[in-house]
Amino acid sequence: MENSSHSILEKDSLRILRDALNTLEAGFSNLPPASAEVADYKAMERVVLEVAERLRDNYPYFHPLYAGQMLKPPHPVARLASMLAIWINPNNHALDGGRASSRMEKEAVSEIAAMFGWEKHLGHLTGGGTMANLEALWVANCLNPAGRIVASEQAHYTHSRISAVLKLEYEAIACDRRARLDLEALKRRLDQGGIGTVVATIGTTATGSIDPLPELIGLREQYGFRIHADSAYGGYFGLTGNLTAETRRAYDLLPEADSIVIDPHKHGLQPYGCGCVLFKDPGVGRFYKHDSPYTYFSSNELHLGEISLECSRAGAAAVGLWATQKMLPLVKDGEFARGLQSSREAALELYRKLKADPRFLTAFAPELDIVIWAPRAARVSQASEIARRIFAEAERRQLYLALANLPVRFFDLPAAMEPDRDTITCLRSVLMKPEHREWIDTIWSILDQAADAAAIPRP
Repeated sequence: MENSSHSILEKDSLRILRDALNTLEAGFSNLPPASAEVADYKAMERVVLEVAERLRDNYPYFHPLYAGQMLKPPHPVARLASMLAIWINPNNHALDGGRASSRMEKEAVSEIAAMFGWEKHLGHLTGGGTMANLEALWVANCLNPAGRIVASEQAHYTHSRISAVLKLEYEAIACDRRARLDLEALKRRLDQGGIGTVVATIGTTATGSIDPLPELIGLREQYGFRIHADSAYGGYFGLTGNLTAETRRAYDLLPEADSIVIDPHKHGLQPYGCGCVLFKDPGVGRFYKHDSPYTYFSSNELHLGEISLECSRAGAAAVGLWATQKMLPLVKDGEFARGLQSSREAALELYRKLKADPRFLTAFAPELDIVIWAPRAARVSQASEIARRIFAEAERRQLYLALANLPVRFFDLPAAMEPDRDTITCLRSVLMKPEHREWIDTIWSILDQAADAAAIPRP
């Protein structure tokens, strides 16, 4: 799939932006001339060139050798459409602040909802996954003020922080050896009562694990709690055709959730920040109802500010998302889906190489496109130190990985390895660029060199 992950920053699309700006400007050609202060272009040039110099102090997030954190470059069409909108700077709160971009948001959000099988829904874009999850938990509390929020220990930390901000009772539930919500631990807690919402993580940010949604739906029938699906990271993978049967069952049942969050600025190829919250029941819009003495009078249509906790929101985010989904529709086996499938293939190939190498310890096979592994050593503490050395040696060779501190029980330790710590500092790769599939041999070659330089003994 075409995106901006080239060895150099893609610039050919700037011609399209100039042509598009001329088209946009022509739409306002009937306005009378208005004098404006002429910008000091020389001063702007100096400042922007200084910005470019400053921005060079970054990892090359756009390049396939960046295989560390969840930083996926936006598609060129998303960049162009967003930049084009910024010239007008629409605000998708009230329609008179972003008339065209608000309609584009509604269309784009409906397409995301359709991906989850929801024709009838309430939803909108947010500044990111944190705000989207905040709204979902806020609505959950409005429906059941006495209900506690629970999520797995591997759920994103935003849920506990949001609960604290909203003054909600929150509790973390143990996870199993595959970093998923542990069903037996959850049942024991449900038997004690007081649970209002269970967060099902569809793609944990540490390991990409999928909580057992089919079983959670079964428990909901027994205990009557609400299910919020936090698919901020993994939501789009339901379009792919290479999931395991177990993972596929979870995605097929996502329409049964009560609310869903997804982040287009992760796998949706969008610039930051662009999150999305969806509710299965449009009736929850009543909780957003508020009065404004000047805002909602330009149209009888629904103003997005009437169903959002955020007030001003960048219309440019909606324009970029709309353009991307127009070019790359959210359909199974389409170009967008094939890009995600390629990322998962890359993760599986790296996992196979790691599993076959006796220098490394692997955890469970990746469910999405995230791989975790650790060096083999006499002790867990020693393995953690070696992992940090590999991380540094890989960076010296322009391979950018990530480190994660995870429970030792995620890994099958050899009998000779002393578990002197409960957690292990391991290596982690997020192979979220479609190009990563073609770069796995190169990544492996550099990792092999880094491991030797870090003094991992070869068996």
